[in-house]
Amino acid sequence: MARKYVFADESGNFDFSRGQSASKYFILTTVAPPDCRVGAAVLDLRRELAWKNRGLDSEFHATTDRQDVRDDVFAILAQGGFRVDTTILEKSKAQPSIRPSDARFYQMAWFLHMKFVTPRIVQANDDLLVVGASLGTKKKQQVFHAAVQDVMWQVTTNVNHRVAFWSAASEPCLQVADYCSWAIQRKWERGDTRSYAHIQQSVFTEFDAFRFGTTHYY
Repeated sequence: MARKYVFADESGNFDFSRGQSASKYFILTTVAPPDCRVGAAVLDLRRELAWKNRGLDSEFHATTDRQDVRDDVFAILAQGGFRVDTTILEKSKAQPSIRPSDARFYQMAWFLHMKFVTPRIVQANDDLLVVGASLGTKKKQQVFHAAVQDVMWQVTTNVNHRVAFWSAASEPCLQVADYCSWAIQRKWERGDTRSYAHIQQSVFTEFDAFRFGTTHYY
């Protein structure tokens, strides 16, 4: 029996339209490290940046960090030692019946992802802590938490699991997941693989859930 960890982050939004601000994909990415040392390395980096007068006002966040900061973070992630899995959903191919609400679509993404990933990272009687990055209002966080909890009950057998949603600022391994998710999103949304190249050796699965779909619903 062992304690296993999964840290998750999402990229994209719930705007199912061709609007300028709408993402093409909704992407769920999980990082499964054997322990939390990569998070400790990220915290060490933050302290070092502060010492060099390159400190941040908040946690590492790939979307808003300067490129020189991103380079330092990806230098750590390029060392590997953890597993990355990602599920990509092209939103326009999602039938209206599976996206009646943000929570329903979110739950489906988690189900598709964790149904495949969970058996590959845990064994019978392992302990599994699944930590997602909190997002949205408190009410929405509660709904999403319940959705993921339901998914984990469906996909785990003989595994002791717990689900938590924390702010990325409180958990450096969530910041690792944020960086991995951002790199994967850049690849899929923009065809930009510069950052993805740093984590590619750690990406075990990259699942295009609707790859065989041919119908676009908007």
